[in-house]
Amino acid sequence: MLGGPAICALACTLCAMPALAQTVSDADLQKRANSVLTLMGFALTPDVTTGSLSISDQNAGNPYFRQTSISAGGTLSGRALYLEGTLAYGRYDPTFTTNEGGVPQSISVKWDSVLGSGGIGWDFPLARNLVIRPILNASLGRVEGEASAAVVPPAGSRTVEFLRRGRLNAAGLGGSVMLDYERYGPESEVDAELRYTNIHLQSVQSSSAVQGHATAQSASFWSRYRAPTGWVALERPVRYVLEYAHTRFLGNLEGALGFDYVNSFGAGLELDTSRYDAYVTRMRLVLRYKAGNNVTGWAVGLAASF
Repeated sequence: MLGGPAICALACTLCAMPALAQTVSDADLQKRANSVLTLMGFALTPDVTTGSLSISDQNAGNPYFRQTSISAGGTLSGRALYLEGTLAYGRYDPTFTTNEGGVPQSISVKWDSVLGSGGIGWDFPLARNLVIRPILNASLGRVEGEASAAVVPPAGSRTVEFLRRGRLNAAGLGGSVMLDYERYGPESEVDAELRYTNIHLQSVQSSSAVQGHATAQSASFWSRYRAPTGWVALERPVRYVLEYAHTRFLGNLEGALGFDYVNSFGAGLELDTSRYDAYVTRMRLVLRYKAGNNVTGWAVGLAASF
């Protein structure tokens, strides 16, 4: 979650849950297409709890779902206009079983996805240091599939053909509403955001075998406290950073990866580079521990303010 000056952040998170083989049918593939769009929903908006995910098969120890994103957002200096954006890459490796051609066999599928999402909002002051911010969100994504097994589908078998080299294009539209509190002073800086997001994803111009859809909903709270450590670097005070974030996943996101919510606890240091004529005014390194129902992990976040 982001606010105030323009900020860009990148994070890495590790989690664990088992993978399952799926039996191929048109109905099963349709459900799986909906699931792929649901997984894309975790990267639609800036969120420190899901900046990057790696979900592993506990039996094999190999990741079968990975997602990495880079996000930026903030209110333009001296204006009420708010902009945000996220670019995410995902990899989903499910295993299917099929009886196509009368021969049972296992098909390992690799689905790669790229998603770009953006938002534009406006700040309406409610009280000193407090604004309400409605945001319009839009997104575009693409999923490419490739099967590792050499399956020769019978005529008209759209299901296996999609597993072999299918594609799914997605478009999303929705919105968010955010309460943003910011209090900056020489002794300390406090940021806190409360946000609700609802974005609908729909497949467009995709393989005829699938027409997926999903609704990504989440409610989140994010907070950060910054204060001088007493150290000096680059002729400016070095600040320590404390963070807490909580995201609860709703709608199709609820339980999609085996958990309904994630808590994030972070601590780090921030360098102030504003003394010099540089485009970047602050750089921040934060170590985060994350925990939710059925999931634990850690993250290293690197952010820059402009």
